[in-house]
Amino acid sequence: MRNNGWESVKSLKKQKQNALFEALQKLKDELMLLGFISLLLTVFQGSISRICIPTTATGYMLPCKLEYTNEASHNQKVSSGGRRLLAGSVEGTHCQRGFSPLLSLEALHQLHIFIFVLAVVHVIFCATTMVLGGIKIREWKQWEDSVRQNISKPEMVASGHVHHHLEFLREHAAGFWSKFGILRWTVSFFKQFYDSVSRSDYFTLRRGFVMVGSLWRETHCPRNKDFDFHKYMMRTLEDDFRKVVGIRWYLWLFVIVFLLLNVSGWHTYFWLSFLPLILLLAVGAKLEHIMIQLAKDVQEQINGTGGEFQPVKPSDDHFWFKSPSFVLYLIHFILFQNAFEIAIFFWIWSTFGFHSCLMDKMAYIVPRLIIGLIVQVLCSYSTLPLYALVSQMGSMFKAAIFHERMRAGLYSWAAGVKKKAKLTEDSVTQKLEMAMGTWSTVRHDGASTSDGTGTVITLVPEMEMPT
Repeated sequence: MRNNGWESVKSLKKQKQNALFEALQKLKDELMLLGFISLLLTVFQGSISRICIPTTATGYMLPCKLEYTNEASHNQKVSSGGRRLLAGSVEGTHCQRGFSPLLSLEALHQLHIFIFVLAVVHVIFCATTMVLGGIKIREWKQWEDSVRQNISKPEMVASGHVHHHLEFLREHAAGFWSKFGILRWTVSFFKQFYDSVSRSDYFTLRRGFVMVGSLWRETHCPRNKDFDFHKYMMRTLEDDFRKVVGIRWYLWLFVIVFLLLNVSGWHTYFWLSFLPLILLLAVGAKLEHIMIQLAKDVQEQINGTGGEFQPVKPSDDHFWFKSPSFVLYLIHFILFQNAFEIAIFFWIWSTFGFHSCLMDKMAYIVPRLIIGLIVQVLCSYSTLPLYALVSQMGSMFKAAIFHERMRAGLYSWAAGVKKKAKLTEDSVTQKLEMAMGTWSTVRHDGASTSDGTGTVITLVPEMEMPT
């Protein structure tokens, strides 16, 4: 079965799904990292169990209240759940009288189990994210096909663009609510639930991506009128998925903080379950609000030019901190935090039982599970695809604008330059970034910059690449 799974993964490489293949490779690396952490805990469990703290300190910041069995065994504290994870018994330890281990062997054993459960939940949630996000973006393919079918009929294409453009303006810039900031945010908040990306949204943002720039008045792909924007969107989703499957170091810090904050009576995990939900709703509202801002900018341009047709103008100014990638960091944190919440639930259930004091009351459990399900489905099916589309309205292209073959050629070119000219690693990295045009080379205004050697990087349409 393991060989069949690996063969299925390798088939992605053969099908030229390189971004998805690399995402699964990165997921495998993350699982190996979790296994390595578990191995380190096993190797150093003896040393960790010898770390002693005053016994009086073991009664604070515990997930369950401590009870005393009787006065004769005053020093033997037992949690109401029947398990003591943070402090082992004084007997059989290397600690002096009046001290207890910081982490008992039992606690380390349970930590192994938690790492395993977190890995399983993380894999399942990542797969769910990719499946639901892919389903949502594939729904847009019929819109892309309708444009490509009429590509040989310029008059139909032009009339269609005008129709969708006007509909986009009516949806986002018409009505009294568009004049008030609080009403715009209210509309943006609710739109993410029922119609996050409409047909007119897709056509208008697609047109803005491939339409004229403010400097040259020519398209991003002047020789490729048959540009497949939907295929580009799928590559963008795969690239974004490759980033959100990882577990960064700061996410591990959050895990440690959350575990330490699980104090009896605080209901920490119940309140923390609202954090990904609040962030998710804020991100979705912000992405919808960006489309409203784009529509208002277009409306102002039309009013200033006497009714002349104007496409949407991409700009980083609409995003938080003028960085579209910052939104992806938030989505990454939301998905990981949600996986952590569900992993904690199943870990406690499988290890200590449903009625353990660690599990909390039913009134706190059910909302946590419902919120976790809502966050996973809404983020995967709505917010992440919405980000994949709206993030194209930033000032810079993403690397996914280049086909896999072209990216591979650029990497080979950089390697050849390094070998021939014996360039330093820093200069090669700089050249590669300029060639990729990820954040500094090819701009949405149509201008391209030189790589410092007199070579100007221009966009080669996918259909014109050599086979």
